[in-house]
Amino acid sequence: MKLGQIAAALGARIEGGSPGIGITGVAGIEDAQSGEITFVANPKYSARAKTTKASAIIVDESFPAVEVPTLRVKNPYLAFARTIELFYQPPQYAPGIHRTAAIHPSSKLGEGAHVGPYAVVDANVVIGNNATLLAHTVIYSGARIGSNFFAHAHAVVRENCRLGDNVILQNGVVIGADGFGFAKDDSGSWYKIVQSGPTVLEDAVEVQANACVDRASVGETRIARGAKIDNLVQVGHGSRVGENTLLCAQTGLAGSTEVGKNVILAGQVGVAGHCKIGDGVVATAQTGIPNDVPAGKIVSGYPAMDNQLWLRCVAIFHRLPELAKALRLGR
Repeated sequence: MKLGQIAAALGARIEGGSPGIGITGVAGIEDAQSGEITFVANPKYSARAKTTKASAIIVDESFPAVEVPTLRVKNPYLAFARTIELFYQPPQYAPGIHRTAAIHPSSKLGEGAHVGPYAVVDANVVIGNNATLLAHTVIYSGARIGSNFFAHAHAVVRENCRLGDNVILQNGVVIGADGFGFAKDDSGSWYKIVQSGPTVLEDAVEVQANACVDRASVGETRIARGAKIDNLVQVGHGSRVGENTLLCAQTGLAGSTEVGKNVILAGQVGVAGHCKIGDGVVATAQTGIPNDVPAGKIVSGYPAMDNQLWLRCVAIFHRLPELAKALRLGR
Protein backbone atom coordinates (compact mmCIF):
# COMPACT_ATOMS: atom_id res chain seq x y z
CA MET A 1 0.00 0.00 0.00
CA LYS A 2 1.24 3.49 -0.80
CA LEU A 3 1.65 6.19 1.82
CA GLY A 4 -0.71 8.43 -0.14
CA GLN A 5 -3.46 5.79 0.08
CA ILE A 6 -3.04 5.59 3.84
CA ALA A 7 -3.13 9.38 4.12
CA ALA A 8 -6.35 9.50 2.09
CA ALA A 9 -7.97 6.82 4.26
CA LEU A 10 -7.04 8.70 7.43
CA GLY A 11 -7.66 12.22 6.18
CA ALA A 12 -4.02 12.94 7.05
CA ARG A 13 -1.55 15.47 5.65
CA ILE A 14 1.75 14.14 4.29
CA GLU A 15 4.87 16.03 5.28
CA GLY A 16 8.45 15.35 4.22
CA GLY A 17 7.79 12.37 2.01
CA SER A 18 6.34 11.15 -1.27
CA PRO A 19 2.81 9.71 -1.52
CA GLY A 20 4.39 6.90 -3.52
CA ILE A 21 6.37 5.43 -0.60
CA GLY A 22 5.47 1.77 -0.19
CA ILE A 23 4.18 0.64 3.20
CA THR A 24 3.99 -3.08 3.92
CA GLY A 25 2.84 -3.14 7.54
CA VAL A 26 2.34 -1.46 10.90
CA ALA A 27 4.52 -1.63 14.05
CA GLY A 28 5.24 0.12 17.33
CA ILE A 29 7.90 2.78 17.28
CA GLU A 30 10.48 0.61 19.07
CA ASP A 31 10.13 -2.31 16.65
CA ALA A 32 9.27 -0.67 13.32
CA GLN A 33 11.53 -1.44 10.36
CA SER A 34 11.93 -0.09 6.85
CA GLY A 35 8.65 -0.43 4.95
CA GLU A 36 6.51 -0.10 8.06
CA ILE A 37 4.52 2.81 9.49
CA THR A 38 4.44 3.70 13.19
CA PHE A 39 3.04 6.46 15.42
CA VAL A 40 3.73 8.71 18.41
CA ALA A 41 0.85 9.60 20.73
CA ASN A 42 2.59 9.44 24.11
CA PRO A 43 5.10 12.29 24.67
CA LYS A 44 7.52 9.93 26.43
CA TYR A 45 8.24 8.29 23.07
CA SER A 46 8.82 11.56 21.22
CA ALA A 47 12.62 11.24 21.19
CA ARG A 48 12.37 7.87 19.45
CA ALA A 49 10.77 9.53 16.44
CA LYS A 50 14.25 10.77 15.55
CA THR A 51 15.79 7.30 15.55
CA THR A 52 12.99 5.06 14.32
CA LYS A 53 13.70 2.83 11.31
CA ALA A 54 10.10 3.13 10.13
CA SER A 55 9.42 4.46 6.62
CA ALA A 56 6.69 6.77 7.94
CA ILE A 57 5.29 8.00 11.23
CA ILE A 58 1.87 9.25 12.34
CA VAL A 59 1.94 12.29 14.67
CA ASP A 60 -0.33 15.11 15.78
CA GLU A 61 -0.53 18.51 14.16
CA SER A 62 1.86 20.18 16.63
CA PHE A 63 4.58 17.49 16.73
CA PRO A 64 8.06 18.85 15.88
CA ALA A 65 9.36 18.15 12.39
CA VAL A 66 11.43 14.97 11.94
CA GLU A 67 13.34 13.52 9.03
CA VAL A 68 10.99 10.55 8.70
CA PRO A 69 8.06 11.04 6.27
CA THR A 70 5.16 12.13 8.44
CA LEU A 71 1.37 11.88 8.46
CA ARG A 72 -0.14 14.65 10.56
CA VAL A 73 -3.57 14.08 12.14
CA LYS A 74 -5.56 15.35 15.13
CA ASN A 75 -5.59 12.00 16.94
CA PRO A 76 -2.51 9.83 16.22
CA TYR A 77 -3.63 6.91 18.39
CA LEU A 78 -7.00 6.65 16.65
CA ALA A 79 -5.33 7.04 13.25
CA PHE A 80 -2.90 4.24 14.11
CA ALA A 81 -5.82 1.99 15.08
CA ARG A 82 -7.47 2.69 11.74
CA THR A 83 -4.19 2.03 9.93
CA ILE A 84 -3.97 -1.45 11.43
CA GLU A 85 -7.37 -2.19 9.88
CA LEU A 86 -5.95 -1.37 6.44
CA PHE A 87 -3.42 -4.21 6.81
CA TYR A 88 -5.17 -6.78 8.98
CA GLN A 89 -8.68 -8.13 8.78
CA PRO A 90 -9.89 -10.57 11.47
CA PRO A 91 -11.36 -13.93 10.43
CA GLN A 92 -14.76 -13.84 8.77
CA TYR A 93 -17.39 -16.45 9.62
CA ALA A 94 -19.81 -17.51 6.92
CA PRO A 95 -23.51 -17.80 7.81
CA GLY A 96 -24.55 -21.27 8.84
CA ILE A 97 -25.27 -23.49 11.80
CA HIS A 98 -22.83 -26.27 12.67
CA ARG A 99 -24.35 -29.74 12.85
CA THR A 100 -23.28 -30.11 16.51
CA ALA A 101 -24.91 -26.85 17.64
CA ALA A 102 -28.09 -27.15 19.75
CA ILE A 103 -30.73 -24.51 19.08
CA HIS A 104 -34.11 -24.80 20.79
CA PRO A 105 -37.03 -24.70 18.33
CA SER A 106 -38.65 -21.82 20.26
CA SER A 107 -35.66 -19.53 19.76
CA LYS A 108 -35.22 -17.09 16.90
CA LEU A 109 -31.99 -16.13 15.19
CA GLY A 110 -31.90 -13.29 12.65
CA GLU A 111 -30.48 -13.46 9.17
CA GLY A 112 -26.81 -14.17 8.56
CA ALA A 113 -26.12 -16.02 11.81
CA HIS A 114 -23.00 -18.12 12.24
CA VAL A 115 -23.33 -20.73 15.00
CA GLY A 116 -20.19 -22.76 15.68
CA PRO A 117 -19.55 -26.27 16.99
CA TYR A 118 -21.31 -27.25 20.22
CA ALA A 119 -22.85 -23.83 20.71
CA VAL A 120 -26.12 -23.93 22.68
CA VAL A 121 -29.11 -21.60 22.36
CA ASP A 122 -31.79 -22.45 24.92
CA ALA A 123 -35.53 -21.84 24.81
CA ASN A 124 -37.22 -18.53 23.95
CA VAL A 125 -34.03 -16.71 23.00
CA VAL A 126 -34.18 -13.91 20.43
CA ILE A 127 -30.99 -12.82 18.62
CA GLY A 128 -30.84 -10.17 15.88
CA ASN A 129 -29.22 -10.26 12.46
CA ASN A 130 -25.58 -11.11 11.71
CA ALA A 131 -24.81 -12.84 15.00
CA THR A 132 -21.64 -14.89 15.42
CA LEU A 133 -21.60 -17.53 18.14
CA LEU A 134 -18.31 -19.39 18.14
CA ALA A 135 -17.66 -22.86 19.58
CA HIS A 136 -19.15 -23.70 22.97
CA THR A 137 -20.98 -20.40 23.36
CA VAL A 138 -24.02 -20.87 25.60
CA ILE A 139 -27.11 -18.63 25.59
CA TYR A 140 -29.54 -19.42 28.41
CA SER A 141 -33.31 -19.28 28.10
CA GLY A 142 -35.13 -16.01 27.61
CA ALA A 143 -32.11 -13.93 26.61
CA ARG A 144 -32.71 -11.02 24.24
CA ILE A 145 -29.76 -9.97 22.08
CA GLY A 146 -29.53 -7.34 19.33
CA SER A 147 -27.91 -7.34 15.91
CA ASN A 148 -24.20 -7.86 15.12
CA PHE A 149 -23.62 -9.83 18.30
CA PHE A 150 -20.20 -11.51 18.44
CA ALA A 151 -19.51 -14.16 21.10
CA HIS A 152 -16.10 -15.79 21.15
CA ALA A 153 -15.63 -19.39 22.27
CA HIS A 154 -16.94 -20.27 25.74
CA ALA A 155 -18.82 -17.01 26.28
CA VAL A 156 -22.01 -17.42 28.34
CA VAL A 157 -25.15 -15.26 28.51
CA ARG A 158 -27.43 -16.31 31.35
CA GLU A 159 -31.21 -16.43 31.55
CA ASN A 160 -33.30 -13.36 30.66
CA CYS A 161 -30.30 -11.07 30.16
CA ARG A 162 -30.65 -8.31 27.59
CA LEU A 163 -27.90 -7.22 25.21
CA GLY A 164 -28.08 -4.41 22.68
CA ASP A 165 -26.63 -4.10 19.19
CA ASN A 166 -22.92 -4.49 18.37
CA VAL A 167 -22.03 -6.22 21.63
CA ILE A 168 -18.79 -8.23 21.71
CA LEU A 169 -18.02 -10.91 24.30
CA GLN A 170 -14.48 -12.25 24.35
CA ASN A 171 -13.52 -15.78 25.40
CA GLY A 172 -14.80 -17.01 28.74
CA VAL A 173 -17.03 -14.02 29.52
CA VAL A 174 -20.01 -14.72 31.77
CA ILE A 175 -22.91 -12.29 31.58
CA GLY A 176 -25.55 -12.67 34.26
CA ALA A 177 -24.04 -15.23 36.64
CA ASP A 178 -25.55 -15.14 40.13
CA GLY A 179 -24.55 -12.18 42.23
CA PHE A 180 -22.76 -12.86 45.51
CA GLY A 181 -25.79 -12.61 47.79
CA PHE A 182 -26.23 -14.54 51.04
CA ALA A 183 -28.11 -13.89 54.29
CA LYS A 184 -27.10 -15.52 57.57
CA ASP A 185 -29.87 -17.60 59.14
CA ASP A 186 -30.51 -18.33 62.83
CA SER A 187 -28.15 -21.31 62.79
CA GLY A 188 -25.28 -19.20 61.46
CA SER A 189 -25.42 -20.71 57.99
CA TRP A 190 -25.44 -18.65 54.81
CA TYR A 191 -28.81 -18.66 53.02
CA LYS A 192 -28.56 -18.04 49.27
CA ILE A 193 -30.51 -15.02 48.01
CA VAL A 194 -32.10 -15.73 44.65
CA GLN A 195 -30.61 -13.46 41.99
CA SER A 196 -33.75 -12.67 40.03
CA GLY A 197 -32.74 -9.53 38.12
CA PRO A 198 -31.06 -9.66 34.71
CA THR A 199 -27.83 -8.14 33.48
CA VAL A 200 -28.32 -5.54 30.74
CA LEU A 201 -25.61 -4.54 28.27
CA GLU A 202 -26.52 -1.58 26.07
CA ASP A 203 -25.27 -1.02 22.50
CA ALA A 204 -21.56 -1.22 21.61
CA VAL A 205 -20.43 -2.71 24.90
CA GLU A 206 -17.38 -4.99 24.76
CA VAL A 207 -16.47 -7.37 27.57
CA GLN A 208 -13.04 -8.95 27.36
CA ALA A 209 -11.74 -12.37 28.35
CA ASN A 210 -12.87 -14.06 31.57
CA ALA A 211 -14.70 -11.02 32.91
CA CYS A 212 -17.97 -11.42 34.82
CA VAL A 213 -20.98 -9.11 35.05
CA ASP A 214 -23.31 -10.53 37.69
CA ARG A 215 -27.09 -10.49 37.70
CA ALA A 216 -28.97 -8.65 40.44
CA SER A 217 -30.98 -9.98 43.36
CA VAL A 218 -33.74 -7.53 42.39
CA GLY A 219 -33.77 -4.85 39.71
CA GLU A 220 -30.90 -5.17 37.24
CA THR A 221 -27.18 -4.79 36.64
CA ARG A 222 -26.67 -2.35 33.76
CA ILE A 223 -23.66 -1.51 31.58
CA ALA A 224 -24.40 1.59 29.50
CA ARG A 225 -23.72 2.22 25.85
CA GLY A 226 -20.11 2.17 24.70
CA ALA A 227 -18.59 0.98 27.98
CA LYS A 228 -15.59 -1.35 27.72
CA ILE A 229 -14.74 -3.99 30.31
CA ASP A 230 -11.25 -5.49 30.34
CA ASN A 231 -9.99 -9.00 31.17
CA LEU A 232 -10.76 -10.44 34.61
CA VAL A 233 -13.02 -7.60 35.70
CA GLN A 234 -15.78 -8.32 38.23
CA VAL A 235 -18.97 -6.23 38.18
CA GLY A 236 -21.06 -7.02 41.24
CA HIS A 237 -24.81 -7.48 41.31
CA GLY A 238 -27.01 -4.43 40.95
CA SER A 239 -24.16 -2.19 39.79
CA ARG A 240 -24.50 0.45 37.09
CA VAL A 241 -21.71 1.55 34.75
CA GLY A 242 -22.12 4.72 32.67
CA GLU A 243 -21.59 5.42 28.99
CA ASN A 244 -18.08 5.14 27.51
CA THR A 245 -16.54 4.14 30.83
CA LEU A 246 -13.44 1.91 30.92
CA LEU A 247 -13.00 -0.76 33.58
CA CYS A 248 -9.41 -1.99 33.17
CA ALA A 249 -7.96 -5.40 34.02
CA GLN A 250 -8.76 -6.94 37.42
CA THR A 251 -10.95 -4.07 38.51
CA GLY A 252 -13.67 -5.12 40.93
CA LEU A 253 -16.99 -3.41 41.67
CA ALA A 254 -18.83 -4.64 44.75
CA GLY A 255 -22.60 -4.85 44.65
CA SER A 256 -24.74 -1.79 43.91
CA THR A 257 -21.82 0.38 42.81
CA GLU A 258 -22.76 3.32 40.56
CA VAL A 259 -20.10 4.46 38.10
CA GLY A 260 -20.70 7.54 35.96
CA LYS A 261 -19.97 8.34 32.32
CA ASN A 262 -16.46 8.58 30.83
CA VAL A 263 -14.83 7.14 33.94
CA ILE A 264 -11.51 5.28 33.80
CA LEU A 265 -10.79 2.76 36.53
CA ALA A 266 -7.25 1.53 35.88
CA GLY A 267 -5.93 -1.96 36.63
CA GLN A 268 -6.79 -3.58 39.98
CA VAL A 269 -8.99 -0.74 41.20
CA GLY A 270 -11.41 -1.93 43.88
CA VAL A 271 -14.68 -0.18 44.71
CA ALA A 272 -16.70 -0.92 47.85
CA GLY A 273 -20.41 -1.63 47.60
CA HIS A 274 -22.99 1.15 47.28
CA CYS A 275 -20.37 3.76 46.32
CA LYS A 276 -21.08 6.41 43.69
CA ILE A 277 -18.32 7.46 41.30
CA GLY A 278 -19.04 10.66 39.39
CA ASP A 279 -18.68 11.35 35.68
CA GLY A 280 -15.14 11.72 34.34
CA VAL A 281 -13.37 10.27 37.37
CA VAL A 282 -9.95 8.64 36.83
CA ALA A 283 -8.68 6.15 39.43
CA THR A 284 -5.06 5.13 38.93
CA ALA A 285 -3.89 1.52 39.23
CA GLN A 286 -4.57 -0.32 42.52
CA THR A 287 -6.67 2.47 43.97
CA GLY A 288 -9.07 1.35 46.71
CA ILE A 289 -12.32 3.32 46.77
CA PRO A 290 -14.33 2.95 50.01
CA ASN A 291 -16.44 6.11 49.62
CA ASP A 292 -18.15 8.22 46.96
CA VAL A 293 -15.92 10.12 44.51
CA PRO A 294 -17.14 13.47 43.06
CA ALA A 295 -17.20 14.02 39.30
CA GLY A 296 -13.96 14.96 37.57
CA LYS A 297 -11.56 13.83 40.31
CA ILE A 298 -8.29 11.94 39.74
CA VAL A 299 -7.74 9.64 42.71
CA SER A 300 -5.03 7.21 43.83
CA GLY A 301 -4.03 5.02 46.76
CA TYR A 302 -6.00 3.50 49.61
CA PRO A 303 -8.15 4.94 50.88
CA ALA A 304 -8.59 6.84 47.63
CA MET A 305 -7.35 10.43 47.80
CA ASP A 306 -6.57 13.23 45.39
CA ASN A 307 -3.81 12.06 43.06
CA GLN A 308 -1.53 15.03 43.76
CA LEU A 309 -1.81 14.49 47.51
CA TRP A 310 -1.11 10.80 47.04
CA LEU A 311 2.05 11.58 45.04
CA ARG A 312 3.31 13.78 47.88
CA CYS A 313 2.47 11.08 50.43
CA VAL A 314 4.35 8.44 48.45
CA ALA A 315 7.41 10.69 48.24
CA ILE A 316 7.36 11.11 52.03
CA PHE A 317 6.73 7.41 52.66
CA HIS A 318 10.09 6.48 51.17
CA ARG A 319 11.78 8.91 53.58
CA LEU A 320 10.04 7.64 56.73
CA PRO A 321 13.04 5.64 58.04
CA GLU A 322 15.36 8.64 57.89
CA LEU A 323 12.66 10.96 59.29
CA ALA A 324 12.05 8.56 62.18
CA LYS A 325 15.79 8.38 62.86
CA ALA A 326 16.03 12.18 62.85
CA LEU A 327 13.18 12.40 65.39
CA ARG A 328 14.83 9.86 67.66
CA LEU A 329 18.05 11.91 67.59
CA GLY A 330 16.09 15.08 68.33
CA ARG A 331 16.99 16.79 65.11
